[in-house]
Amino acid sequence: MKRVILCRPAGPRNLGTVVRAAANFGPVEVAVVGPILPSLLIHPDFEQMSHGVEELVERVLVFDNLNDALADCHDSVGFSARARHHRVTLPWPEVLPRCLASDADDRRIGLVFGTEESGLSGEEAGLVQVLTHIATSSEHTSLNLGVAVSLVLYAMFSGESPPEFERIRAPLNGMDRAYLKAHLADTLGELATSKVAKADIEASIERVFNHAEVETRDARSWHTVMRALGNQKTPLDYGLAGSPKEARRKEALERALGSEAAKRDSSKSK
Repeated sequence: MKRVILCRPAGPRNLGTVVRAAANFGPVEVAVVGPILPSLLIHPDFEQMSHGVEELVERVLVFDNLNDALADCHDSVGFSARARHHRVTLPWPEVLPRCLASDADDRRIGLVFGTEESGLSGEEAGLVQVLTHIATSSEHTSLNLGVAVSLVLYAMFSGESPPEFERIRAPLNGMDRAYLKAHLADTLGELATSKVAKADIEASIERVFNHAEVETRDARSWHTVMRALGNQKTPLDYGLAGSPKEARRKEALERALGSEAAKRDSSKSK
């Protein structure tokens, strides 16, 4: 049995899309953890997107926390485009066979997705057994929540691994190259044991990445490594003109971190 678990969903249309996909590619349980809007399941947009599958709507599970949602799951997979808690996110084609095997053995598997704005939190990612990501083209790397769940459920329903495809080569532009160099120098320079070593590292990065033929997929891999080492900085942090999307992502991350810090402070004061 598959259980789609949506952590802190905010969009009623996304939730409606997920419920419809669960009906299309079931049997699937749909669970919601800590919805942002209490009225999410009776919102007009949700009712519109889930029209025709009212029986499944009535069976949507609601939990206060992810631990409870996973309590009766035998396996769990979290979907995240970013590394969390220094854990690597495996490509979805590598994880799909494991999900199919679990489903075939009649084991309940939790398919965990984060909120639309900032994805899974570090704490949520720490509760799943495996982290995975769905590959996209370099033109747009962010997947809509409803679309992502639909892709995953279809892949499990059809029992077929996503086909391998040849990526279109996309070289870095000037700003992206500058961001990559700054991110590398900032992160790796902090690991240096002396000022001389730090200067050598920074000079090496300049020599290699000034002239190397680097593609956007190479840059994404390096940024994933830097984030796994604890550096979550965006182009804006280095004084580079990031896109509006980067600005929104930074704001969302700051809000998520602030919320987690507030929870920790609150629990300490009790």
